[in-house]
Amino acid sequence: MPYVMPYTAFVMRKTSVYLDDEQADRLARLALAEGRPQAEIVREAISCYRSRPNRDRNFALAGNFERIDADSRSISEIPEDELMRGFGE
Repeated sequence: MPYVMPYTAFVMRKTSVYLDDEQADRLARLALAEGRPQAEIVREAISCYRSRPNRDRNFALAGNFERIDADSRSISEIPEDELMRGFGE
């Protein structure tokens, strides 16, 4: 059942978040420096969060070029360590 905050018109659900010591200290410092509740900072951070793009291994550009080797696998099927072999040597 949602927890109704008495000082706001919004209905909010109470939840717990586990933070390590460094994260908890940082959150406390941010709240103190900004003069805001820790919960408000967490809510704002969640609102601003953007997931990282998926590292899709389907290289569309490679499909338009002729291979110069005898490997019949598509580039997306070749393990990364094999693709990187020879770079930096």
